[in-house]
Amino acid sequence: MRIIAGLAKGKTLLSPVDARVRPTSDRAREGLFSSLESEFSSIQDLKFLDLFAGSGAVGVEAFSRGASIVHGVEAEADVHDLAISNFQLVKNTSGKYRVFKSKALAFLESDSAMKYDIIFMDPPYDVNNSAIEELLEVIDQRKLIQPRGIIAIERETKSSPFTWPAAMELLKIRSYGQGSIFYGAYSASV
Repeated sequence: MRIIAGLAKGKTLLSPVDARVRPTSDRAREGLFSSLESEFSSIQDLKFLDLFAGSGAVGVEAFSRGASIVHGVEAEADVHDLAISNFQLVKNTSGKYRVFKSKALAFLESDSAMKYDIIFMDPPYDVNNSAIEELLEVIDQRKLIQPRGIIAIERETKSSPFTWPAAMELLKIRSYGQGSIFYGAYSASV
């Protein structure tokens, strides 16, 4: 895996040696950032949350592309340390990153969470839809996404659909092999 674009373009990312982490493929990361950049024009100066960060590949990509703040959340101690090592590959002097050793829900409920422009979630495929729906409800209740922000959730292509909170709507789905990314945001009527 390599950083696709930005300040650290081409640098090789460290990957875990076991199956606990399923990194977002280069193809899916490229598609994700293409979609986000078409929506925002640029990642530059945006606040980005990488929930279920794993190796940090998606957050590192955002940081390399100029995000002003990138928060990663990873519960496994050794994988958390690996994500920090990957962030250190990017010399972004105008931005800040932090990787929190925490479960996703605990982080969203903590004082460390802030209002983000983009929230990316890539939970393990065995995480059920009710857990994702609970995370989305907390994001909505705590107003952790900007009014014009985007939430992108990677799930197995064959998985059953999850439900967005009433104030949010599905914008589009993009598939990349066995994974699909579901994009959602606040409804225009909110």
